[in-house]
Order: sequence, then C-alpha cells, then structure tokens
Amino acid sequence: MEGSSRGTLSDTECLVVTERLAVSCSALVSHVQLACCSSHFAYPWQGTELRIHSNTDPGVKPLQLVGHHGNISAVVFGDGQDPLILCSASDDYIIIWDVKQCYSRAREGLIAPGTVIGTLLGKVVYLSLSPENKRAAACTANKIYILNTKKMEVLGVLEGHLGALTAAEFYSWDGDFLVSVSEDRTFRLWDVAKEQVLHQSSVLSAFPLLSVYLCKKTKQLVTGSADGQVWCFTLPNDHKCRLVSKLDLQKVVQRNRSYGEEGTECSGPVSKDGVDMVETTKPVLRIGAFTPSPDDVREEDRASYRAGNCVWIGSSDALYLINLATSELCSTLNLKGAQTVTVSAIGSWAIFHGDENRVLCVVASLFDPTVALLEVGVPGSSVSLRSFWASSGEQSLSVLPSARPMPESPLNAELPGKDACKPRRRTDSRGGVKDQALVFHSQIKSSGYGMAPRMVMFSPKTNAQKKSPGPQKTSQRKCLFAEYPVDTAPPSILHTHLSTGGRPTAIHSLQYSGDGKQILCGLGDGSALVYKSSLTGTPAICSGHAGAVTVGWSHSRKWFLTAAEDHSLRIWPLGTGEPALIMGRDRFPKPVRSAQFFYLDKFLLLASGPTLHLYLYHLDVARDDIRRYHKRNLVKLAAKLEMSSGTDITCASAVNEFFSYVVLVGGCDRSVEVFDLNVGRPSAHIPGPHTRAVHHVAQNKGSSFCAQGFDFYNLFLTSAVTDGMKLWDLRILRCVRKFEGHQNRCHPCTSAFSPCGRYIATGSEDNSAYLYDIRSSSYLKKLPRHTDTVLNVAFSPCTPELLTGTLDGKLQLFRPAD
Repeated sequence: MEGSSRGTLSDTECLVVTERLAVSCSALVSHVQLACCSSHFAYPWQGTELRIHSNTDPGVKPLQLVGHHGNISAVVFGDGQDPLILCSASDDYIIIWDVKQCYSRAREGLIAPGTVIGTLLGKVVYLSLSPENKRAAACTANKIYILNTKKMEVLGVLEGHLGALTAAEFYSWDGDFLVSVSEDRTFRLWDVAKEQVLHQSSVLSAFPLLSVYLCKKTKQLVTGSADGQVWCFTLPNDHKCRLVSKLDLQKVVQRNRSYGEEGTECSGPVSKDGVDMVETTKPVLRIGAFTPSPDDVREEDRASYRAGNCVWIGSSDALYLINLATSELCSTLNLKGAQTVTVSAIGSWAIFHGDENRVLCVVASLFDPTVALLEVGVPGSSVSLRSFWASSGEQSLSVLPSARPMPESPLNAELPGKDACKPRRRTDSRGGVKDQALVFHSQIKSSGYGMAPRMVMFSPKTNAQKKSPGPQKTSQRKCLFAEYPVDTAPPSILHTHLSTGGRPTAIHSLQYSGDGKQILCGLGDGSALVYKSSLTGTPAICSGHAGAVTVGWSHSRKWFLTAAEDHSLRIWPLGTGEPALIMGRDRFPKPVRSAQFFYLDKFLLLASGPTLHLYLYHLDVARDDIRRYHKRNLVKLAAKLEMSSGTDITCASAVNEFFSYVVLVGGCDRSVEVFDLNVGRPSAHIPGPHTRAVHHVAQNKGSSFCAQGFDFYNLFLTSAVTDGMKLWDLRILRCVRKFEGHQNRCHPCTSAFSPCGRYIATGSEDNSAYLYDIRSSSYLKKLPRHTDTVLNVAFSPCTPELLTGTLDGKLQLFRPAD
C-alpha cells in the first residue's frame, strides 16, 4: 500500500519537512542500508526485490528489479549521473545495475538485467563505491571484499578488525584508500591496492561505531557511535590521524533545549502531562554532507559552511545539523510524535543534500515495514547557529568604538582637584625658592661672579684630527622596533629554558611589556619577577602578596600592577622594589580575580566578587628623602558594575592598547557577559558557552608592531576546564570555532593570540603547549619537552617568540625554525 502526505512539523523551529512518499514493504528494513541521490532513491521492497523511485518526476512508475534470491541487505548509488549505477547486495549475489538501461528495458516489457560481481560472500551489511565507480567494497562479518564493478573479480580482502564491520567508505578524492568502522569500537585506514593497514585508532567508545563520513574539502573523517558520540579526525597525507573535536549528541541537544528564545535558562527536566520524560541515547545512524547554496547562508556563516564544517546526523528520533567547528547544534528536525509524518522511530537513514536548497532523506521505520521519502526545506535563516544573547542597543557590539563617550559615561570621570595632584616646587626651610636660577649684579665684587677665573684648569686641543666614522652596528633598539614579520612560521623551536627559583613555584601569569623589552611573571608564592625579554640577567623581585599573583603592564610601560587572592592590589614603578600604591581589604571584601590598567592607563579595572570596579588614580612620582613615607597618591572609585546574575566573577579582559568601551567578564554560573562602559551596564549575555565556568578570556589585542584588519579585534577566546577552548566573534556573540586537541582537565590553562592574529597558543596538561591556526580546528604544532603542566603562554609583541610557563616554575622561550 502506498500513500503520501504533506505537512510541516509544528515542534521544529528551523527545518520544514514534507513527506513526499510512504511505502509499506513486506519485510522489516530497519537495519538495511538505503540509497538516495539527486534523481532517485532505492530500497528493498519484497525482501528479494529492489525498487527504484524517481525524485524529480513523481508520475514515473517505480522500477522493480529482480535477480536476488536472498533478502537484500544493502543498496548504494554510484558517483555521478552518466551513467547512474546502483549496487545491491544479499547473501547470494552482489549486483551492479545500470539505472538508465533498466528503465529502457522495463518500458519494453523486458526484465532488466544486472551484472553479478560477487557471489556467496555472506550477509553484506554495507556497500560503498569508489570514485568513478571502479571498485566496490562489501562489508561482511569482519572482512571487506574489494570487487571489480565491471566483472566478477575479487581484487582483495581486507581483514584485521576484531568485531563485525558496520560501515566502510572510500576516500572521495582517492579511490586507493578506504576507511572502515567496526563493532570493536575502532576505525582503520586501508591501502586498498596493498591490502595494508595505514592507521588504526584506539578504542573510542564503549559502544560500537555505526557510521563514517569523509569530507573532501577539509580532509577530515567523522564517525559516530551507538551512544551518540561523534568524533572528527584529520586525514593528513601521512595518514596519522589527529582528533579535531568530539561531541555528545545528546548533551548538545539538551544544552540547546535548556535555553529559551530570549536566552533564559529553563529549569527542571523535560516533562509531558506532568510526567518526566526519560531521555534515551541518540545513536548516530548516518552522517551526510551539508552543501547549501551560498545565497542561502548568512555572510558571517559562509566561511564556516564553505569549509565543510557542517554535517547532517540522522538518529533514531530526529535529523540534526551540527557544526563540527564549534560543536554546536544548528537546526533540528524532530520526527518523534509528528502527526504529518508516517515514520517517527527511525532504524535507517539515507541522506542527500544537493546543490538546491533542499535535503532528501529516505527513512525506514524501526518497528514497522515502512519506508518514507522526506524533503527537508532549509530556509536561509535555518543555517545560522542559534545564539542566545540579547543586546540592549540596536547596533552590534565592537571592540573599536564608533563614537566619542557619552556625556554621562563613567569614562568621562576625572579626579577632583587635578592641580593638587601636580608636584609642588621644592623650597628650603626659610621659604626661599631653591629650584630658581641665581642672578647677581656684576658690580658686587664680593660675590666673585663678575671676576675672571684666576687659573686655567685645562686648555682644549685645537689641532686634533677627527677620526672617520667606522661601520655602525645596528642597535638592539632598532631591531625591537622593526615591523613584526606577519608571514613567518609559528614559533616551535626551543631557544631558552629557565627556572624562576630554587623551589618549584607555579607560574600563575605571564605578560610582555608593550615594547617587548621586558617580561612580567606572577608566581604562586605571592611574588612577581621582572625579566629582560632575552631571559638573561637577574630578575627584579617584587614581593608582599600572600597568594598567587596576577600581573599587568601599563601602556606607558612605567608601571605594572600585581593582584592576588589576599584581597590586595599593588602598583609598582618600574625599576624599584617598593610599591607606589597599595589597595587592600578595606576596598575588596573578596579576592581580586582580575586586575589591569584600562583606557590607555586612565583607569584601574578590577574584578572582585560579582563586581567590576573602575578606579581613577594618580601616582606621585616625586622623590623626597625627607618625606618619602608621605604619599600623595589619589584613588577614586569611578564606577561599580554588577553581574546581572549576581554570581562571582572568575575572569575579565579589556583592551588597554587603544580606547575601547568593552569589557568581557566570565562568571561562576558558566556565563559570559559583555559590559559596555560607555553606558555603564551589561550589553550582552551568553548564558552557557561552556559546560564549566570560564576561567580565562583572551582578546585579540594586536600589537603596535603589526597591523590587523578592524574585524580581527572583535575575536576573543574563552577557556573552561574539560570543555576546551572556543573562538568567538563579538559582533554576533557566536562561537565560530572550537579547539580541543590539548588537554585541560583540572588546571586553568590560559591562551593567547599572536600579534599577527594568525595563531593561537594554549597550555596543556600533557606537559606541552599547542599552537593552532585560527582558520583550522586541528592543532598546527605541539611543543613538548616541558617538565610539568603548561599553565600560561604569552606571545612577544615585536618578534615571533612564544613564552610558556609551567606548574613547577619553568620558563621556556620558543622561536621559529630558521
């Protein structure tokens, strides 16, 4: 019995589905490989018979093909349309069909013939055809038979898996290589001609791997398991796969469901009629390509989709569009409980996304002998990642300000009595002016100022010949102020290794001065060290805190600050071991989590508890030995900004290299808020960027030695324990890429942008640092040979150098290869 219905799922927000055809079969086809292409789809109908339907012309009578004696277990279309071939397999035969020729013979009333290419190979659970349809791969038990598609010939047998095979695919760009996945929870890369294993993965999951997909654009392998885990690996030329990203499909869906349209988190479990619904696992039954038309994708998303980062994932209850670069759910087509779709529980998928703005899906019911053809519409708005944020203004946020501060802005605050802050003239005890030049009348003989000198101390040489100037050496100052080489390779060669002290002390923070001449290092024992950029000589030591120290340079490079868990902040003049300003518990009832100079050194920006503190300050630089303990420093609170949720702040970041109004703040409730100090309040809120609280925010602040495009300054990084590192665009407040190659399970490892904006560095708990290209999710370089966990990284602003700091107090300086 056949029927069709049309409708739109009411519980889906982005995707619109139309059921074009529903067919009842004589036997269950829930675990059978179905086939779909741009023009046709195929499935087993009467067990041993094969049916082919036209997608383009519904009026064409379906084509029935006979030739198998056993039940058909796998069907696949070939690559290309001229001629379009179909391969089907059962226990007895594997047959190649020419679809065009079969239609021609059927119109003549004749039986359509096929070419048998394999016999009695066992139950084939999966079929794959190589590019240009030269080879066929048939998966039976734990073997892969490589067959010739032109005649009955076994070209090779690939063995090695310890469990039954579930899928195998040829490289879409090279038919000499193949990837297989198995119930032994591993995947293997094969050289088909040599019948050799090129790479074998470790055990990825506790459940069998069910599906595999190869992306030609990114040269990546994507595989999914029966418990909803999805892995993405690189496929380099040396066949040494690297893990790019991993996600749990069920957790991604739950995270997407837990937030409403306006970014408010929903509380409590999902329920229906007062009864809590139990969430089941979401097996990854099929992975398909996502290839939308460029006109249907928003401009900011085109780079991500053009790179092939999005895939369709068919599960037992829904079809999901996942962005692998960000591990985010783009859209969902939920078939469970839909009234207008015949199939609600799916046992098998076939997904085809062509050039048009539609996706064709052939689904087989898990419990009924039913097959349905679904056409999924992808409107332009649906291919945008869901971003849960609300902006108070009409214009998008940007690090670079577009207008002067508003009259009522906290940034316009000034210290009272500016003249009182200026250093006074020094006078003697009798009130006479000491710093004024003495002038005496020339006629007063007793003074001696009007008389000629009585003796000649020396006579200058008038006949000395000047030496010709020799070749001048290039000073280090000129080298430091040279333009940053933007086309250089990433710094990956170890140049200098240094220990900060006798006892192992964690390096809590690292920062270069703006001119790149000095390095500020905050330690876990409450002290700070000031090194030369070459890490030579004895460092200046600044002590006094009772906790791990966070450091920060001023833009003028004359001052630096230290803040710690002991509720205090200190500002130090460069070159002295005595603080010029101390702020303590009387101002900060909770530990100072973040501190820095802000707005080109006009303010001090501090985070303590749930509050951002903005202070105006004046530091007295006058030196008077008599009144050295009489400080004339001034500090005034200009603004206090509270987190909207009232949670404590874990980290904060703002730009001090140029005027900017934006401050990025992470909270204990896993949220990230964007404060606009021009208006003095939060302007945007991201409720759950990570599964854990964000412990570090890094902005692309650039460098005075290198120029970047304006848009690059709107990129920032967030890091969270166990949840990797994410790259965000401030203008749209959306994650644009996720980096997961490094290990970050318990320690707060930090990250940094290179001055050129091309590279990202981060610490890791495997005693290594990792370098990423900002355009790829896979790490570019791994910097091993550290003695402990790499907690902090910092790029030099003027030269291509990377400095790393470890948990045991070691500094390592890396430079590019010659």
